[in-house]
Amino acid sequence: MTAAASAVTSPAPARHTIQLGDLRHRLLAHPIYAMVDSPERLRRFMEHHVFAVWDFQSLLVALQQKLTCTSLPWIPTPDREARRLVNEIVLDEESDELPDGTHASHFELYLDAMRQAGADTGPIETLLTLLAAGIPLDRALDEARVPAAAATFVRTSFAIIASGSAHKIVAAFTYGREDVIPEMFRPLVVALAAQDPHSWERLRFYLERHIEADDEKHGPMCRRIVASLCGDDAGRWAEASATARGSLEARLDLWDSIAAELDLGENASC
Repeated sequence: MTAAASAVTSPAPARHTIQLGDLRHRLLAHPIYAMVDSPERLRRFMEHHVFAVWDFQSLLVALQQKLTCTSLPWIPTPDREARRLVNEIVLDEESDELPDGTHASHFELYLDAMRQAGADTGPIETLLTLLAAGIPLDRALDEARVPAAAATFVRTSFAIIASGSAHKIVAAFTYGREDVIPEMFRPLVVALAAQDPHSWERLRFYLERHIEADDEKHGPMCRRIVASLCGDDAGRWAEASATARGSLEARLDLWDSIAAELDLGENASC
């Protein structure tokens, strides 16, 4: 049981909210969604975005460590509802059921979708191999030749994890996650899957599961955890808001970089 978990309070009064400014609107209005308009551009997008899908799982594990007991001897954590909600999210994200009855994490599902679509999985697989061998994250990001903007995005997430602050971690997880992606790219992927299911059916399934799990279940759960952790503490709400904004700003920087990469590739082919 952690100190952060013992500080969990009752849900906050309605007057407290996460303040995002115009960042979510800017994210929804970003030109990247219109730019990803072909199979090749979607493959290139996935090659950058996969790192955000991966570090999402790390944020979730950090949250699990803060709000459930993952050490021995086991001791029940004080917030029973948060414990249940986090474990339910972990089950869905880490061991979701696939159409064939097997199970996989959403990251593994995305990686399978990349392979099926013909996207390059080399850098992300190299990163995982290096990390499994005990190479520190910063060095592994460099050695795996992770795209610079994706590496910066990952480092931002791990800086939040390193803060050890449960309300900051859950704010990043809740408001900086991939919640805009499924609806933005779904029409293109549905059309591609109809034309060539062998290449795009797995990505279509990933997006549909993402919409069902994150929008309908995990989003409301996480907002309840934010309220529980911040309680009536205005300082915590301010810190959670600042962390959420920082996560969205990091996402916008990543989108800007991918958009520039797509433009560069288009000009190079002319």
